[in-house]
Amino acid sequence: MSRIAVVDYGSSNLRSVTKALEYVANGRQQVVVSSDPGEILSADRIVFPGQGAIGDCMKSLGALDLIDVLTEGIGQRPFLGICLGLQSLMRWSDEDGGIACLNVFPGRVRRFRTNPGPGPDGSPRKIPHMGWNEVTWRKPHPLIAGIPSGTRFYFVHSYYVVPADDDVIMGETDYIERFVSALADGMAFATQFHPEKSAEAGLQLLTNFLAWDGAA
Repeated sequence: MSRIAVVDYGSSNLRSVTKALEYVANGRQQVVVSSDPGEILSADRIVFPGQGAIGDCMKSLGALDLIDVLTEGIGQRPFLGICLGLQSLMRWSDEDGGIACLNVFPGRVRRFRTNPGPGPDGSPRKIPHMGWNEVTWRKPHPLIAGIPSGTRFYFVHSYYVVPADDDVIMGETDYIERFVSALADGMAFATQFHPEKSAEAGLQLLTNFLAWDGAA
């Protein structure tokens, strides 16, 4: 039976991600929550969810010897990053005065500007960006099979990624400004939104991930 490793770095609520993966796996694949480098690298797929501050995340990854595990694992097997798991893949984050990240994707993480003013409908736009919003796909990918462009997913975040290479941009979303909400390159796919909290569309993306062989 193939295994999916959910990376546990000690600062993220993994229950909803784990339950969603177990639901779509339906007993055909084993879902393991782990902070053990060997167990993570021996898995067939890696899921890296995250929440909170990037500085705490990077500090915990370093203490658990997981930085090299993630950068190595991303190139060897299908990988899904979620929320902070996306932001951590960039070279640099502006959060906490500036934090060096995993540097899988050249680029940086920026905060939404403060006092953005009302949205097009006159309603206030607050930070964090919290709730449902549309994702516009830039190109086809196996993980979005059966999910139309413009589908709504669930977001909770104050920072967003700005990749140096436009070719890795998978999806975009409008809130305060147009920002990148999904990236894809090689065996890596990462989202700013939470598929595990995004109802049927999120479950479809997770189902596609479990069937994905890593090819674009």
